Formats: sequence, C-alpha cells, structure tokens
Amino acid sequence: MLQRIQTIWTLLAVLAAVFLFITGQDVVISDSIPVLNIGCIILVIIGSLSVFSFKNRKRQILLNTISIIINALLIGVLAYWLLNLSGGIQFPEKGIEPIFPLIAVICLLIANVYIRKDERLVKSVDRLR
Repeated sequence: MLQRIQTIWTLLAVLAAVFLFITGQDVVISDSIPVLNIGCIILVIIGSLSVFSFKNRKRQILLNTISIIINALLIGVLAYWLLNLSGGIQFPEKGIEPIFPLIAVICLLIANVYIRKDERLVKSVDRLR
C-alpha cells in the first residue's frame, strides 16, 4: 500500500535529505570525515526502508524515529557550521542547509501521526472480528 499519505510524507523527508546532499557540498565540518554526506546517505537508505516496510507499521515508526534523531543531529552540526562560518568574500551568504533537516523532521513527525492512526484503525477492526 504505497499510496498512503504517510508514504508521501516519508518521501518528502527523503527528498529533503537528497536536497541537503546536493546543496551541502560546500559544508566542511571535518577535513577527514564527510559527516554531512554520510548522514544524508544514511537518511535516504533509512527513508527508503521505511517506505517499503509498509506492512510492518511498528518498524516504520522505529525507522522514522531514527531518521528524526539523525536529522536533529544534522541540524546541530549545521548550526555549529553556520556559527563558525565567516561572512567574508568566499561565503557572502550563509546557506539554507539547516532548513532541509528541519523540513524532514516535520514531515517524519506527520508521517508517524498517520502511521499511528492506521495502527489504531487496524486494532479496532481486529476487535470487531
């Protein structure tokens, strides 16, 4: 059942991770470890696993919660990067990168609300049998 509303919200969160991967190429937090790229790849993998585990709603909620935690960590990392970024000639404008994890967190919270709503509906139907 890929046509459910929570699938659309989860796909929007995955799309936000892809946009963060694309726009975050100039973000350098550590010289040796590409923290942002690794985080974005993990978010895309977890999001696609969440989309295709529609038969197991508890796993879907768990994967979305893990994605919310990773996005919150990315918001912190990007806020740290923005605070240490100088507004000189190389970077005349500060980036919009922290907006994408924030959008993803909101979309995943809405998806979890609809997943829990489906879970309650299935439990109520099971009681009637």
